[in-house]
Amino acid sequence: MESVLVRADKGFYDHKIIEYLEANNAYFVIVARLTKPLKKKLSRLSYQKYTSGIETSEFSYQPVNWDKHYRFIVIRRPIEEEPSTQLTLFTIGRYSYQVIVTNMNLNPLNTWKFYNKRAGIELIIKELKEDYSLGKIPTKYFAANEAYFHILLFSYNLINWFKRLCLPNQFQNLTLRTLRTRLLLIPGELTRTNNRPTLKLPASFIYKDVFEYALKRIDQLKV
Repeated sequence: MESVLVRADKGFYDHKIIEYLEANNAYFVIVARLTKPLKKKLSRLSYQKYTSGIETSEFSYQPVNWDKHYRFIVIRRPIEEEPSTQLTLFTIGRYSYQVIVTNMNLNPLNTWKFYNKRAGIELIIKELKEDYSLGKIPTKYFAANEAYFHILLFSYNLINWFKRLCLPNQFQNLTLRTLRTRLLLIPGELTRTNNRPTLKLPASFIYKDVFEYALKRIDQLKV
């Protein structure tokens, strides 16, 4: 049986959600809301410092209305450093803090790193909303909206396979918006020489080599 791993922000910090996850044998890492009892604990803990400047600690705590104690991980950073966008900012003295509740056995630093991997998903969602128009529901009908959603996901996957199979390494991580600007939305002229179609690109097109590389790769694909 495969394990279920859940990474979630403080919107999911609720004992009913956590009890449900445990009842279904799921592992979770969830950002805690910084209540007054939690804040009081932060300055009293002993912290392990890493060369990156991050410091970690942990403690066992049973919030009000929760059925038992849980493991809480604390990450703190000096305020003068640029904090991660994933931090829930709360300051004591010259430090900012983030608190995470978990039932995993990773050490505190690796628990925090595991949680921060969710940022990759957020970037994908952001790209789908901005570049593929996922942020707007087009109709009032569920079936039509479902079809629209699957078409967008198909488009997203198609572009990713295009990048993986047809573009050089330096173009692998580009968003659709950047691909449009650099490769897809460019002026060109389709002519015929000796009855053979020829695509003429602008002489000043700086990504001409990449465009021609992609055409050769497409021609080599076996579908």
